[in-house]
Amino acid sequence: MGNIWSDRNKFQQWLEVELAASEALAQLGVVPAEAAALLRAHASFDVERIHAIEREVKHDVIAFTTAVSESMQAAGHPEASRWFHYGLTSNDVVDTAQALLLKQASAILLEDLRQLREALKRRALEFQHAVQIGRTHGVHAEPITFGLKLAIWYEEVGRNLTRLGAAAEDVRVGKTSGAVGTFGHIDPETEELICARLDLKPAKIASQVVQRDRHAAYVCALALATALCEKIALEVRHLQRTEVREAEEYFARGQKGSSAMPHKRNPVTCEQICGLARIVRSNVQAAFEDVALWHERDISHSSVERVILPDSTILTDYLLEKTTRLIDQLLVYPARMRRNLDLTRGLVFSGQLLLDLSAAGMLREAAYRLVQSHAMRAWEEEGDFRAAVSADPEITAVLTPAKLAETFSLDRQLRNVDKIFARVFADE
Repeated sequence: MGNIWSDRNKFQQWLEVELAASEALAQLGVVPAEAAALLRAHASFDVERIHAIEREVKHDVIAFTTAVSESMQAAGHPEASRWFHYGLTSNDVVDTAQALLLKQASAILLEDLRQLREALKRRALEFQHAVQIGRTHGVHAEPITFGLKLAIWYEEVGRNLTRLGAAAEDVRVGKTSGAVGTFGHIDPETEELICARLDLKPAKIASQVVQRDRHAAYVCALALATALCEKIALEVRHLQRTEVREAEEYFARGQKGSSAMPHKRNPVTCEQICGLARIVRSNVQAAFEDVALWHERDISHSSVERVILPDSTILTDYLLEKTTRLIDQLLVYPARMRRNLDLTRGLVFSGQLLLDLSAAGMLREAAYRLVQSHAMRAWEEEGDFRAAVSADPEITAVLTPAKLAETFSLDRQLRNVDKIFARVFADE
């Protein structure tokens, strides 16, 4: 990903835009066909030479066009350079080439998301029926399976694929409409030919620049993808806490967790993911600030994008790869999950007991008070909720032992897991 944003690749995409423009203009008879052919065959650049010229002229596109013209002179075809950058303004080249760079970056990121989705699917199916306690507010709620947790993340990756795909398509636009967007020097038909050669869509209307709401939406899509990475990593961090120990990130042989405490197995990868996702999110604010420019264009967005677009795509690529590896190598402990679920001795079935008492004829408010009184006593005294309930004459008067067994049945609670999986993976 880093190579995409290198100066060499950036200037190469600038050159591709320039050559596509020359060839489209030659096709229409505006530029001599021989000149366009010579430019295609001999136009080149030297990155260091461009930087040297820019230090003098203080303009990167002029430095680029000058360096390319020098290459044509060195190749013995100086006359052809007259037709290089013909009819174009700087942002015709820069914005169109940036679309090419984002197209390259998007191809990598979309594949990253697909790989993460496959990893989540594999592990979700592996732990489809691994019983775990569900937690709300960090407190035991009702039983789930670890596979359901993974399936939720899998489904979210699918939405990120859709969002990023749409955002990538929105920035896959070029423009050659000139300094204020009026096509004063190149016709719209020519722009269509140029964009077709580059596999881009022409912007239906532009000022000197492609409008930056497109780029803001793109960075938002990256921020949402990395927010999912953080969401996954944060959950693993909680599950790795010593008191929980239901899952943990892979700890390699020979790895050390602390300089002072040899016993430590810290979730360092997860913490890194959580930290770096914040940077991508922070770039969304800068992308939104780039939407409003003075009149037909200023350059306040340009310096910002030179930071946030490379940084955001590189970090998103890195975080998606890290998260995929985290899922692939995640250590999962189903026995510990079951032990934690059983810690409260049936307390997590209080909701089902409330429903069963109500269905058996007890008024809901009375049933709630009765169940809660047992639940609070079990909570405060670490007692056996199920045993206390089974010995309460008010409860046994309406619920038989067989019905109470059904109340505390994990199979009953999780009977729809397979149906949920069928929904999530129906198209797979």
